[in-house]
Amino acid sequence: MANDGEYRKHLPDLGTPRFTTMQQQDAHVYAKAFIEGGNPPWLHALYLHWRKLFQEPFKGVTNDGTVRQNLFHLQDEDMPIETITAAAHTLLEQLSPDQTRAISYHVDSPEWRSWSNPEFLLSDKGIRLDELTPPVRAAALGLLEATLSPEGYAKAVAAMRINGFLGELVQATRVCNEHSYNLVLFGEPSTTAAWGFSWYGHHLCLNVFLHQKQVVISPWFTGAEPNLIDDGPYKGTRILVEEERLGLRLMQSLAPDQQRAAQIWERLRDDKMPRGRWNHDDQRHLCGAYRDNRVVPYEGITVSSMAADHQALVTQILEEYLLYLPARARSLRMDQIRSFYDETYFSWIGGFGDDDAFYYRIQSPVVLVEFDHHSGVFLTNAEPAKFHVHTLLRTPNGGDYGMALRPLLKGEVRQEFVWEG
Repeated sequence: MANDGEYRKHLPDLGTPRFTTMQQQDAHVYAKAFIEGGNPPWLHALYLHWRKLFQEPFKGVTNDGTVRQNLFHLQDEDMPIETITAAAHTLLEQLSPDQTRAISYHVDSPEWRSWSNPEFLLSDKGIRLDELTPPVRAAALGLLEATLSPEGYAKAVAAMRINGFLGELVQATRVCNEHSYNLVLFGEPSTTAAWGFSWYGHHLCLNVFLHQKQVVISPWFTGAEPNLIDDGPYKGTRILVEEERLGLRLMQSLAPDQQRAAQIWERLRDDKMPRGRWNHDDQRHLCGAYRDNRVVPYEGITVSSMAADHQALVTQILEEYLLYLPARARSLRMDQIRSFYDETYFSWIGGFGDDDAFYYRIQSPVVLVEFDHHSGVFLTNAEPAKFHVHTLLRTPNGGDYGMALRPLLKGEVRQEFVWEG
């Protein structure tokens, strides 16, 4: 790969106050100091903005502010719900009473929405893997493994290992490590009733809603800085390569007129961008943490206007983004997504040469995915680079967290999904 080892040119000075302080703190002290200290100011402002967004009743991501109805239906997706439920009960049986209380939330709790992907622990709920005994931690990982596809679980584990590698690089392993993730259960694990869980931390956030043999894994966020482990026991671990390769291949292979129509800005931080289109926290991302109700107008070109080979590339990209889903659920989701290709838009920001960093989005009434190369957060690269990658998936029109399915569940009391605090 062209960027192998490139990130090492941007290793930070670990003697600066940021890192010497971080190296002495655990995740809780680190978060407390950040929230109370308000430093840096833009991050504290972000935290306050997130809390404000959290108070909005859930609506869902839309393209124009209006939620389209009847897009999602109950169906048999052949999820191994008995195995998943058994894994959840195996975990619960090993928890103390205090841990059980900490991990357990109502299935309609608004705390579904309080996940976030930075390394600072802004919403400390559930149980944290790096504070568990090895057997309990193994049981927590067992729940994740039972739920995801084998390749999806491997991707999640790789993301966690890369986070651990980052912690070692900056000598702050109590804040960033392979197990610095929180797990929260929503509802009582059941083969018949709705329930789910949230797994979140730095660069890996998964929200999983389960009902019988159906699953919704949305929203999710996966990133890496750097996206390669080049030393140690997990040397060679790498993620988010196919999402990058396929996206660039699609853009490069379009006809020039389609490239011009898809490329909404030529530069990743373009002077022509409206105020707020680029920001410190998400950079070009529009649908990250706490952006549950974002209005994202369609941009770029429709997939249906593309040649057949280009549509096939779009399908390959989306299959990568659906990798967390087991095979049957993934196949059914792709069938639904393909049926909307006449309303599916592909847009691009930045150059599209082999070495260029870039952003792209694929968006339709039933799926929204984003890919973005970022500038450094722990590393020092001021400009976006291919070794720092953010990706995410949303299910528009109320599909996130299985919300569009909940009114369809017979015999279950539904509560309004709003902030309570």
